Amino acid sequence: MPAPRTVLLTGAAGGLGTLMRGLLPSYGYDLRLFDMRPVEGAPDAITADLADTQTLRAAVRGVDAILHLAGISLESNFDKILRANIEGTYNLYEAARAEGVRRVVFASSNHAVGYTPRPQGDDPLIPITTPRRPDTFYGLSKCFGEDLAQLYADRHGIDTVSVRIGSCFPEPTTVRMLSVWLSPADGARLFHAALTAPVSGHTVVYGSSANTRLWWDLTPARALGYSPQDDSEPFAARLLSEQGDLDPSDPSHANLGGAFCTEPPEWPY
Repeated sequence: MPAPRTVLLTGAAGGLGTLMRGLLPSYGYDLRLFDMRPVEGAPDAITADLADTQTLRAAVRGVDAILHLAGISLESNFDKILRANIEGTYNLYEAARAEGVRRVVFASSNHAVGYTPRPQGDDPLIPITTPRRPDTFYGLSKCFGEDLAQLYADRHGIDTVSVRIGSCFPEPTTVRMLSVWLSPADGARLFHAALTAPVSGHTVVYGSSANTRLWWDLTPARALGYSPQDDSEPFAARLLSEQGDLDPSDPSHANLGGAFCTEPPEWPY
């Protein structure tokens, strides 16, 4: 697929959206910004809720692709998750269908498979085909988003790459993040690959850097043309000294979703 010129970036005021709106223009993208909150330093950004279907459709009109990062990014009550992550994603796909947009990159999450036991020792990397086991209503909403993407691919010909993102921050802040960290620069590389790869239908990949302590298989992401350059290992000695290694008998350490698998979910996520 030729590199799209104009990309609608939803969730542009959020943490990940802020990182990507700073990095993706270097790949030649003209970003159209959308968020329910004002985007600092971007007077032309569209400030609206995903429930505002008229404004959303106008925002989608004329773009070449959509990078959908909007929604609640932590656990919340079901009503809030339903409105923001489930109904909001449906509204986004309906707008894409109505306006003829044929490429979406959907920010899924590792929490769609959060109750999968994390690899230990010589265990194999977790494949993308592992059964979904959401750890929260948030993780459940990402399962819905992946299924919605499949439906709109089969029924309406909208190609989607769903990226099960780990933790995208300037640097990892917990021992768990040493395994799931996605550096901002690698995040931009991965989203660029997902926006331009010659794929059709619905493709799901894991999203992280090439971490020494990696838990999941990045082969499907590499098949898109993603070439991660970063590794969390330079942060390992300090974090292990401060926090200690993961204890497999601790419920917050036993599964891929970490503290999302506790009741209630514990901080930090």
